[in-house]
Amino acid sequence: MASITLLRHAPLPLKYQKRYIGHSNIAIDLSLTDISKLDYIKNTNYDAVYCSDLLRCTQTLDLIDIANKKDYRIREVKFKDKFETKSFNDIEKMDCFDKRFLDSVKTWHEYVCEESYIDFKNRIKEFIQELPMNKNILICSHAGALKMLHSLLKNIDYDTNNIQFHYIEPLKI
Repeated sequence: MASITLLRHAPLPLKYQKRYIGHSNIAIDLSLTDISKLDYIKNTNYDAVYCSDLLRCTQTLDLIDIANKKDYRIREVKFKDKFETKSFNDIEKMDCFDKRFLDSVKTWHEYVCEESYIDFKNRIKEFIQELPMNKNILICSHAGALKMLHSLLKNIDYDTNNIQFHYIEPLKI
């Protein structure tokens, strides 16, 4: 049976935790990374490995020395400059904040993101449409991109009946 393993990049330094980090190219923090959580990946043979081209993803796969194809389409969504690297608490204190933006995922997305919801979804969908069928695939990306990937894989014309999904996050608890 084919499988798709979704790997979230290793954690960022504490000062970037719980912040909107889209296209900022920030390095991982090895002291916060549980490399043993990557053993499953090291012990699995993949037919194809894809990775966001941002540093935090490429560094994660470098930890286990696995060759990959970098693809900008599986980057995190692009946040507006005024929100990039801000926490929700920071955003909530901004003059432009209105609680009505929290009414739906799409409303919040349009408020904080430079990239529209449709453009983000289509970028990820285009990536999925080029994935090989019936293969064991590893995808290393970002939380938002992985959520969109999983959502689209479950709903588009991709034979998910014969695919097992695995989600791994190498964060120390």
